[in-house]
Amino acid sequence: MQVRAHVLVSGRVQGVLYRWETLRKARALDVKGWVRNLPDGRVEAVLEGEEEKVNKLLEWMRVGPEMAVVESLDVDWQRYTGEFSNFRIVR
Repeated sequence: MQVRAHVLVSGRVQGVLYRWETLRKARALDVKGWVRNLPDGRVEAVLEGEEEKVNKLLEWMRVGPEMAVVESLDVDWQRYTGEFSNFRIVR
């Protein structure tokens, strides 16, 4: 089943390669969408793909890269759209 998740990540998640590692993990899992830094220090992402693969990426995002300290990961499940052809970092 194809799913879509809108994700907000709080904690020490900027300046620790969080976006780049999310990009790498998403592409390895064939998850589509995007990730970006927010002005308030959080990271925002939209993930689309097979439910199992999106859940694997979410598991990783709860921890993040080595230097990250994830305090919370809020997931809003939305209707799958299939609008993405890849995964990228946006500004």
